[in-house]
Amino acid sequence: MRILGIDPGYGIVGFGIIDTHRDNAVVDFGVIETPKEDTFPVRLQRIEESLRVLMERYQPEEVAIEELFYCKNQTTVIPVAEARGVIVLTAKKYCDRIFEYTPMQIKQALTGNGRAEKKQMQFMVKNILGLEKIPKPDDAADALAIALCHSQINPMLNDNML
Repeated sequence: MRILGIDPGYGIVGFGIIDTHRDNAVVDFGVIETPKEDTFPVRLQRIEESLRVLMERYQPEEVAIEELFYCKNQTTVIPVAEARGVIVLTAKKYCDRIFEYTPMQIKQALTGNGRAEKKQMQFMVKNILGLEKIPKPDDAADALAIALCHSQINPMLNDNML
């Protein structure tokens, strides 16, 4: 199964695609960046267009997205929520199976510790996927972690669908 993991944002959206039929082989990963100089509606449009291209190119069977964690930075929670809405809507147009996970669920699935540090997460993403180095930028590594989380816990739970 091809899974697209998404780390939502509006300045940077991380994406990671794995294929579970090939032992969670990495298909692609990276980020969608929107220039700060652009207006917010233009930034949302860029996210939608870039995600549409990814969905058409890779045709994921399932999409896993991180739930918002708004205690980090309350000044950006609304724009990130709006960008996440665009991401969910765009993904839904191409894939009926969209799931969400909290940061704690993702950390627990990969490290066994729901409060794992970012370095631990990056180390586990690298090792589980058999990569030579930690994926960069961090948002791409986070998106791969979300896809891995989904591949590990969703077959058992199957109740995180949006």
